[in-house]
Amino acid sequence: MKHFLRLTDLSKDELYEIIDLAIDVKKKPISNRMGGKTLGLLFEKPSTRTRVSFEAGFYQMGGNCVVITPQTSQISRGETIEDTAKVLSRYLDMTAIRTFNHERIEQFAGNASIPVINALTDLTHPCQLLADMMTIVEKKGKRFDSMKIAYFGDGNNMANTWIEAASIFGFHLSVATPQDFAPNAAILHQAMAYSGNKNNIEITDNPREAAKDADLLYTDVWNSMNQKESNEKIINLKNYQVSQELAKLAKPDFLFMHCLPAHIGQEVSESIYKGKHSVIYQEAENRLHTQKALMLKLIELNLQED
Repeated sequence: MKHFLRLTDLSKDELYEIIDLAIDVKKKPISNRMGGKTLGLLFEKPSTRTRVSFEAGFYQMGGNCVVITPQTSQISRGETIEDTAKVLSRYLDMTAIRTFNHERIEQFAGNASIPVINALTDLTHPCQLLADMMTIVEKKGKRFDSMKIAYFGDGNNMANTWIEAASIFGFHLSVATPQDFAPNAAILHQAMAYSGNKNNIEITDNPREAAKDADLLYTDVWNSMNQKESNEKIINLKNYQVSQELAKLAKPDFLFMHCLPAHIGQEVSESIYKGKHSVIYQEAENRLHTQKALMLKLIELNLQED
């Protein structure tokens, strides 16, 4: 069974095929490909863009959605993830899961007989990267390998997923983060091995160095979901804000992206967030189109496996 738990679960060619399909679907929506199929959304974390884009996208393609939360299922009473996966596989055609520990979604997928999609874990957020890459293609074309992408702030699941993307597409990635908030070491090690140690991924504590000649400036909130606001963390990250001063070091036609929601005045200044270089709403819209393309591609790949 072909799942999408990490960006590296699919090949570079397959990821490009999803991006191309998403661009086509955006121009000419597909209305009937999921007729008679049901998507389960098992969400153990809050969501706006991810839930709505999956739910709306599946409906728009003719399918039905079932939203499952711990509070409305037996998970809240201690039913195992193994039993949940085995039972839901008998009801659904596909499921997207948003949860905490990445091992939990791996455990679910290991017991499922339907495709499983990572709708966010504490380790990675591959669906967001698909929308980000689609937006880059729309704005810049397919020249990933010649781009410099700079990520600023907390070395969280988005930073980890950008590292995986750099290992696949070969672009220059500079992650600027304090040493105490560095990305996942195992992800970085795996990415280096995946890319053949091309030295296109750098981790630095110098945000100005990361911003220099960058084609894309990217950031995310400094406190991940369900973490309490930490004044110490904000103080440590204050020099990593994507500001006008930092943006002056990037290329004149740089793009600014943020996966949202944002804390304006923390990780990004208001002038950058609302400025002419910002493509955050196009990026958010593209979640809908890449979600559709991903689900279509997974069905195709699993039919081939059968």
